Amino acid sequence: MHKFANPARFLRLSARLTPWLAGVAAVTLPVGLYLALVASPPDYQQGEAVRIMYVHVPSAWLAMFGYALMALASVAFLVWRHPLAGLFTRAVAPVGAIFTFLCLVTGALWGEPMWGTWWVWDARLTSVLILFFLYLGYLALAGAFDDPQRGLRSGAVLVLVGTVNLPIIKFSVDWWNTLHQPASISRIGTPAVDAAMLWPLLVMMLGLTALFLAIALVRTRTEIARRKIEVMRLATVSRQVDSAAGEAAGQMA
Repeated sequence: MHKFANPARFLRLSARLTPWLAGVAAVTLPVGLYLALVASPPDYQQGEAVRIMYVHVPSAWLAMFGYALMALASVAFLVWRHPLAGLFTRAVAPVGAIFTFLCLVTGALWGEPMWGTWWVWDARLTSVLILFFLYLGYLALAGAFDDPQRGLRSGAVLVLVGTVNLPIIKFSVDWWNTLHQPASISRIGTPAVDAAMLWPLLVMMLGLTALFLAIALVRTRTEIARRKIEVMRLATVSRQVDSAAGEAAGQMA
């Protein structure tokens, strides 16, 4: 994967991948929404409220997936000093934060009719809320320094520290007695979701994942362009300072 740390190679690869990812999202999301909101049956216990699942579950998956991508990129940035990895982490963070927020909001909308409350300090809910704060903390820390590289390094350390929260989110329903239901799709054997609901859910997950990756690639390309502009501006300022210093020295002579 080291060859993709070269910005030129990454730009060429992302230019080929982004239209395909956007195309997959453009095709699968309307189909998934139709299957989820119209074609799929209501649940025998939850009724029509079960349709929130088709947005909530993919959002929860992408909240964790985005943070895992940031963690891998942070390792590459801190260990191998790949500047592209730092830019990729900063590009993914807002996208992951949006999906984490969407997960929390849809979870509250789903919880109110099912549990009779919008929010409880449940282990799963609380750990996802911490994940949202980790995203926001990274964004704040990465932009808190005049030196962009220092901000990216500090943010990368925070991301790696926060990875301990990922297994807590995943296994919280197994480790503690919580209101949140256990895993239904990733169960060993047959998923505890009927095929009439499972297929729309998988289509929505595919479409939202493709959308996530397309946005992440576009944002990374934007971060690369921004970094180039910053380097050019600093070089221009440096030349102007050197020119002014040379003129001042000439006048003194």
